[in-house]
Amino acid sequence: MPPVVLALRRLRRLPDPRLTGLGAGLFACGAMFVLGCLDRLLLDGSPLVYGLLFLPVSALTALWVREADLVTAPISVPIAFAVGVVPIAGGVGGVGGRTMAVVTALAVHAGWLYGGTLVAGLITCVRKVREMGRRQRAAAAATRVARRRTMP
Repeated sequence: MPPVVLALRRLRRLPDPRLTGLGAGLFACGAMFVLGCLDRLLLDGSPLVYGLLFLPVSALTALWVREADLVTAPISVPIAFAVGVVPIAGGVGGVGGRTMAVVTALAVHAGWLYGGTLVAGLITCVRKVREMGRRQRAAAAATRVARRRTMP
């Protein structure tokens, strides 16, 4: 069997959770905070690693949010980035110094922030278009069935 077919079969066995908007936001924030802490612990706060890890978390958030809450994924992903950047931002001098370090990290690493938001936005747009197509096909099928029943 070709390796592509085997890979597709393995992907189909993966769980397919459907999170609410709040659940997707909490998942993204929790995942990014844990990844930020691990990045700080293992790699001394590497922004490249953090940014690279942010992209799949953005994609998973957009894929796992339920269709009724699709609009929340591109909104919660940047918030998750900000939550996760807290451990790697550094900063000294109390709350003010820590806050300035987070704001500076957000400004300096805005490319990753925009990239992850774009990934989440594109995935949710594709999912929404597919959902609208399914609804339109279902409505057309229901109309055809109704016409057949009313015809003599």
